Amino acid sequence: MWVFDEYAQAYDLWYEKPFGMSAYKLELECLKKLYQQSEISLEIGVGSGRFAFALGVRYGIDTSKELLKMAVRRGIHGVLGKAEALPFKEKAFDEALMVVSLCFFEDPIASLKEANRVLKAKGSLLLGLVLSDSPWAEFYKDKAKKGHPIYKNAKFYSYRQLASMLKETGFSIDDVYTTLFEAPQDKQPLRTKEIRKGFWQEGGFFCIRAMKLPF
Repeated sequence: MWVFDEYAQAYDLWYEKPFGMSAYKLELECLKKLYQQSEISLEIGVGSGRFAFALGVRYGIDTSKELLKMAVRRGIHGVLGKAEALPFKEKAFDEALMVVSLCFFEDPIASLKEANRVLKAKGSLLLGLVLSDSPWAEFYKDKAKKGHPIYKNAKFYSYRQLASMLKETGFSIDDVYTTLFEAPQDKQPLRTKEIRKGFWQEGGFFCIRAMKLPF
């Protein structure tokens, strides 16, 4: 997506601002509760590689050349490509991740099908995302209406929609955690660091592990 090339520097620097840094740390802790450490893992929509680097994910793919350059500098084996047409063989990875990226994919169903294809039997897909059930989605939608260059390209899905899409593409939800239990804002550092097991729609960030179903 061209917008991520144009705003790559601003996108990556967001993680070093007071709110961004605190949100990143909290989201990372949430993901760690579900990430199954593997040397053969792939982040789809790796961006600048901050989550992949912190989690120990070795491979990443993205459509943005500028963000991929940052990911490579962080030690990620970066590949330029689309989530809807992954340039990898079938059953190549133990685990795939989509962190704050599904909402930007042109075709989420095709992306999930591709993730399933490149996962080994009993492989898992870890998602970290904002869902439309959350008050945070409304906050970002409002920013989109005001012309925010990145959020205006995002599409948020409900938990029910996501569960349906996962089932359609050969996955079953295995475990869920929720965090970011504060009123939406993006300026001040977060005060609470609570992470709850399960889906809580009043939260702002959801970590979902889905297992590849046998065929």
